[in-house]
Amino acid sequence: MGDDQPAGDDLPWRSIARLVASYRSRELSPVEVTETFLTRIEQLDPQLHSFVRVTPELALGQARAAERAYAEGGQVGPLAGVPVSVKDAFHVSGVVTTLGSLVYRDQVAKHDSGVVRRLRAAGGVFLGKTNTAEFGQSATTDNLLGPDTGNPWDPTRTPGGSSGGAAASVAAGLATVAVGSDGGGSIRIPAAFTGLYGLKPSPGVVPDEKGFRAMTDFVSGGPLASRVADARVMLGVLADRDLARRTVTGPLRVAYCPRPEGRPVDPGVAAAVEQASRAMSLLGHVVTQTDLPVQGWEEIFGPLVLEDEHRERGHLLERFADELTRYERSSLRAALRLDPSDVARAHDALPEYRQRIDRLFDDYDILLTPTNAVPAFPLGQRPTQIAGRDVDALWGAFPFAVPFNTAGVTAASVPCGLADGLPVGAQLVARAGREHFLLDVSEDLEEVLGFDRTAMAQRWSPAQGSVP
Repeated sequence: MGDDQPAGDDLPWRSIARLVASYRSRELSPVEVTETFLTRIEQLDPQLHSFVRVTPELALGQARAAERAYAEGGQVGPLAGVPVSVKDAFHVSGVVTTLGSLVYRDQVAKHDSGVVRRLRAAGGVFLGKTNTAEFGQSATTDNLLGPDTGNPWDPTRTPGGSSGGAAASVAAGLATVAVGSDGGGSIRIPAAFTGLYGLKPSPGVVPDEKGFRAMTDFVSGGPLASRVADARVMLGVLADRDLARRTVTGPLRVAYCPRPEGRPVDPGVAAAVEQASRAMSLLGHVVTQTDLPVQGWEEIFGPLVLEDEHRERGHLLERFADELTRYERSSLRAALRLDPSDVARAHDALPEYRQRIDRLFDDYDILLTPTNAVPAFPLGQRPTQIAGRDVDALWGAFPFAVPFNTAGVTAASVPCGLADGLPVGAQLVARAGREHFLLDVSEDLEEVLGFDRTAMAQRWSPAQGSVP
């Protein structure tokens, strides 16, 4: 796919590499580009509600600094002048961090958290804070701050969550790249629903010093982007690593599991992910269809997340219950009923679970599964049946990402096709610490699949021309 995707000549979908090259050649001005994005947000985001707060003064100040740096001809950061959206779970100094909650609607951050500090140092232009589920506790992006975030492919449908605002901002061309966080699928789920690439790093690869705490055992910040190459740049900044593309030496051993734990998958999703498995074969890799021993994650993930919520936010239930979402109240009340023995068993089982998944990589280099079990569904209407089988509302639509948070490995969602005109993601999973390898494999797969964004890009193309 590279830069040859629909609307490739339109500014909203330009790659980081093309933007930076245009700045260096003076073809484009970071200030003018930032003004264009801010105008698009003003005109288009009322249909999507991807941003909870736009920061034009901050963005234009950063853009002016980038423009001076390019004019001086010296060394500039890898994101200098690049429009970035920041999930409202990260602290930007001087800007409100709501965490998706009415409780914190007036809380101004006193400092940058670690993720934001590194993005700022790299020259990123912060357009604003993107909407999130309250405290990241839902796989859809709805809270009491305002309307639900819509999916750019169909604004009546969810973009997923909890980084749904981040995903929607990039998919609609309201930001070049976005930073999200993933504790139970919260980058990969919305990436799949909106036709983006999203990567969850292994624990510890992307620290967020002095940041918000939730799902502490499982969460990581990471990129959402229109292409792997852009995610590569952002992750390199976040992890302070050189992640330049390398040749994948193969053939790789690919474990393809079309229905982890035997769970139902929408037929259109299954067909698109099957196409991804065939693409891996076309790349010369050895693809073996197999079951994956991921069972047991719920008994670990659930108690540990609830324990974390109680520790960090249990005090809110008594004082602010009326200002909390139904799902957050439900979580905090469930935390009060937690059996300490269940929590102890979960703590004991976590390292065993991680060892079990790690052993898979003695036999396979990469795992391939669907990212979600369905395409994006209508806002507020989680499916209770998939492929004719009953599923629970909590995890039924998206049960395939969270096992790999529990496992502590790295995983990504690559757009692999459409089902009923909506994007489908294929999940690639690699051993802990192999983010560089995962990016390389992802970019190879992306190029073979050539995901078509034409319909969506046309919908959100600039109404009155574009920057050349």
